[in-house]
Amino acid sequence: MTTEEKKHKNIDTSMLGGYWPGIQLYYPPVKYSPAQGIYEDLEAASLRMKKHAHATHAHTLIFDLEDGCRQKELSRQLLRQELPHFQRRHEVAIAIRVNPFRTEEYEKDMALVKDMAEFIDVVMLAKAGEAYGAPEVRDLSSFLAGLPHPITIQPIIEHPKSLKIAPELMQYSTVKHVVFGIHDFSKAMGIQITPEHWTEELKYYLNQIMFEARIAGKGVIGGVETLIGSSSMPTNFLEPHDVRRWLDLHGENESHIVYKHACQEAANGLTGKQVIHPAHIHLCKVAYTPSPSEVATKIKILKAAIEADALLGGAIKFEGEMLDPPMFGKALQTLLRAYSLRALTPADTEFALTVLKLMPAQVVRENWPYGIIL
Repeated sequence: MTTEEKKHKNIDTSMLGGYWPGIQLYYPPVKYSPAQGIYEDLEAASLRMKKHAHATHAHTLIFDLEDGCRQKELSRQLLRQELPHFQRRHEVAIAIRVNPFRTEEYEKDMALVKDMAEFIDVVMLAKAGEAYGAPEVRDLSSFLAGLPHPITIQPIIEHPKSLKIAPELMQYSTVKHVVFGIHDFSKAMGIQITPEHWTEELKYYLNQIMFEARIAGKGVIGGVETLIGSSSMPTNFLEPHDVRRWLDLHGENESHIVYKHACQEAANGLTGKQVIHPAHIHLCKVAYTPSPSEVATKIKILKAAIEADALLGGAIKFEGEMLDPPMFGKALQTLLRAYSLRALTPADTEFALTVLKLMPAQVVRENWPYGIIL
């Protein structure tokens, strides 16, 4: 554990509600090899996982046992073998996407979750609520409550039936975030979406999910992109001007589109995004995560507000702009968003907590519904 991690460990951040799902990488446990025309065996899949999955820079690794998985039994066998050996659990959450509720494959998935509970952080429930409604999440919550390691649920909204009962799916404490499954949802609605414009084509339904999630104090994880390029942005590019320069000089059309979509989702307050290609991880990370310069500016705003005793009432002039409490709240949200995406330093985290403690509980709820009011 590094010095920075030790400092983080010593700060009481319980009122912030924990880390967000962030950028979630779909990782196929057992993969088809087009070059050989066959599926991997257990040994080949294990070697690939050690080479790629253990070194990922994603916030969450999703091991998909549902639609993206043909060799389900072999995949479960692989996960039983490999999950105990992950060394980066403090940085990367482990999620298992399980099959629809009460199917034969679901029951086998639950046996895996029960046996491997201490190595799993999230169960993603495919086709949530479509067959039995909200009781699916209730029963899964009861099952997980009996396991030794706390596991949360991310229901995947993939059908208008699920969208209709979204508030009921979100009522359980085990649910911190929900997923918008754009491809199954558009199929169920008969909407022809495109890789370039799906954010506009499904905007109405995403807005509905975001509205209900905000009321419930839950997060929303955005749609998975199908465009795949070959360019990968260096991970030390963090500022917007660095990203724009890389896109202009090296970015393919696919990278431009994925980045644009991620920026739109981040601006809408989404708490995560799913990707299927490692090259998209950092590109979406910088779209979702406030940059160091943005964090520094927001801290200056909050310090100026505190100095003027205007945090809860009043206005200040800052760099030619008049700012009042709603703008201070947005500045604080930027810091808390950076924390939730594991990008805020211990010193800045302490400052954000100090600002929160200056606010009444109701104001804290307005600014940060994802946390816990102490």
